[in-house]
Amino acid sequence: MVYNGRTGRSVRQILKDIRGGSVPDETDVLALLNATGRDTWDVASAADIIREEKAGDDITWVQNQNINVTNICINSCGFCGFCRKPGDPDTYFFDDETLRRKVREAKARRVTEICTVSGLHPDFNADSYLSLIRLIRDEAPEIHIHASNPMEVYYAAKQSGITTEEMLTRMKEAGLGSMCGTAAEILVDDIRKKICPGKISTGEWIRIIKEAHNLGIQTTATIMYGSIERPEDIVAHLKIIRDIQEETGGFTEFVPLSYIHGQTPLFREGLSRAGATGRNDILITAVARFYLDNFTNIQTSWVKYGTKVVQLCLISGANDIGGTVYEESISKSAGGKDTEFLDPVEMERMSEDLGRRLVRRNTLYQKLD
Repeated sequence: MVYNGRTGRSVRQILKDIRGGSVPDETDVLALLNATGRDTWDVASAADIIREEKAGDDITWVQNQNINVTNICINSCGFCGFCRKPGDPDTYFFDDETLRRKVREAKARRVTEICTVSGLHPDFNADSYLSLIRLIRDEAPEIHIHASNPMEVYYAAKQSGITTEEMLTRMKEAGLGSMCGTAAEILVDDIRKKICPGKISTGEWIRIIKEAHNLGIQTTATIMYGSIERPEDIVAHLKIIRDIQEETGGFTEFVPLSYIHGQTPLFREGLSRAGATGRNDILITAVARFYLDNFTNIQTSWVKYGTKVVQLCLISGANDIGGTVYEESISKSAGGKDTEFLDPVEMERMSEDLGRRLVRRNTLYQKLD
């Protein structure tokens, strides 16, 4: 049994309080993240009960398609295997004709969401991002556009000499439906300086997310874990997310993203762990369900976990399985396998095996079935 060093409270004691209706504090969250052995299953089981009470028994999914416009990027994040520099032999950049073809393919697949996040191309500016949104809107006005993240907003604004708030306003006017809450990684600057030194600071990420929420642009919330961070850093990150949600209510979901390590500079240079373990994946899902009590939706990512671990997370606090994706480059480039498409037939099989109902939703979690 794991005990918390500061309070002496066991996992069993903490879970008893949670089942009684209390929300764990940061010290208790740390103890739960450090659970081992059978305590892991106790944490997962308790989180599944809270999930049932908070989100019901339905397992939701979205029919979506990713479009990663380019892998050319000015940054060199240590956890990324996707980034390429101009002149590298395997760079790509989709022109408008290719983008329109991909949007038409998405329409033919009857997707309700197109998600687009790309490398920070050295020639990109505000108009580059706005033109992409307009292209998707013009080709498929019925499809929700879930695009960009705080890093891209900051970059576009800086490149064009405008404020991030102005950039977000223009994106919304162009047709942006919601924004990705990625580029968060770990919201602890000491860690960010080591794994993504070219990215915006924790404070900038928070500011831009709040600006989006205040403009009526809802976003996801994410964490990337399993590289060099400590459990204490995960707790700090979760507190930031919880506090923002308390203030704005603008997050649609929380998505833990397990670090895929194989083809990344951090791992190849011996600077990181070999990703998170299955125990880590289960515990962070469960802890998010306990601590992020102001969230209804916790997503488990089949792209990052694989379908078998996803099933375990769906009985450890998660209620959403993500989307079909159809096209995925970022995790695949980092060494992920089978990351490009999950057939709804397989989602159905997984859900039925858990004794639960699979329900299609849109990006903002309105159920469609």
